[in-house]
Amino acid sequence: MPPNRLKVAVTRRLPDVVEARLSELFDVRLNPEDDKPTPERLKELLDWADVLVPCVTDRIDAEIIAAAGPQLKLIANYGAGVDHIDVVRAYEKGIVVSNTPGVMTEDTADMAMALVLAVARRLPEGIAMTQSGDWQGWSPTAFMGARIHGKALGILGMGRIGRALSRRARAFGMSIHYHNRTRLHPVIEEEHGATWWDSLDQMLARVDVLSINCPHTPATFHLINERRLKLMKPTAVLVNTSRGEVIDENALTRALRAGEIGGAGLDVFERGHQINPRLRALPNVVLLPHMGSATVEGRIEMGEKVLLNIHTFADGHRPPDMVVPDMI
Repeated sequence: MPPNRLKVAVTRRLPDVVEARLSELFDVRLNPEDDKPTPERLKELLDWADVLVPCVTDRIDAEIIAAAGPQLKLIANYGAGVDHIDVVRAYEKGIVVSNTPGVMTEDTADMAMALVLAVARRLPEGIAMTQSGDWQGWSPTAFMGARIHGKALGILGMGRIGRALSRRARAFGMSIHYHNRTRLHPVIEEEHGATWWDSLDQMLARVDVLSINCPHTPATFHLINERRLKLMKPTAVLVNTSRGEVIDENALTRALRAGEIGGAGLDVFERGHQINPRLRALPNVVLLPHMGSATVEGRIEMGEKVLLNIHTFADGHRPPDMVVPDMI
């Protein structure tokens, strides 16, 4: 199938240079309004396209995949996470799935470190008072936050992003602790000065900051629940730049309101953009609109990976970033 004849449907607005390249190479349907496609619209696109380029906001479930036309052979996801795609059902129907891993590592680690600092040093409160014009000048007891030098950082999920965060945190003088299903090689542990905890519960009780860097799977759903939040120090900070479903958001809200933990910095939420209003009202949280990977460089690199996956597949080869069910 010649690449210039492929029909490629893109569900959301992508960077201009990425859309321009797609338009040069393929017969493309873009989404200039950047509105989230309805299930009906997704079914229309899958009935037309040879390749679908979805994003994390698109739920490509079994029903959507069942409606796909026989010509659809590739779902080239724009993003690393694929928990919004029923990969098993796709492969049962002969549809290959690819993603864009590794691109967001440094950007997401930057954001995680920024959230640690923002919560610990109460940056949003200071910004709000300054911009409102209410600041009356320096006071020795105003906006006192926590020093992060010398504090213990716990990383839940010491993959690429977790290790990138570790490098940043060590530069700030933090000690590194982590919990994985499997322990890292001793050489990697030594490189990061990291301590492995076989028991997540034991690690939670000892760290000053917890960063969530694991994917959302059935095993990690609500991994941080009410019981585990109660294990944390009352001064502890929780940061999540991974997947919102890993935390029981209602339990977190209750813990923050009760003063059972010190604060939270969240870039992702359990129910997408529908954030618990009680959580939004708290002064000891920093909430961001899923912007951990939102750099110009990162989003263009994601697009380049999508293009490479489509090209390679169109040439009759396995996409370099092909996802198979046993990888999930």
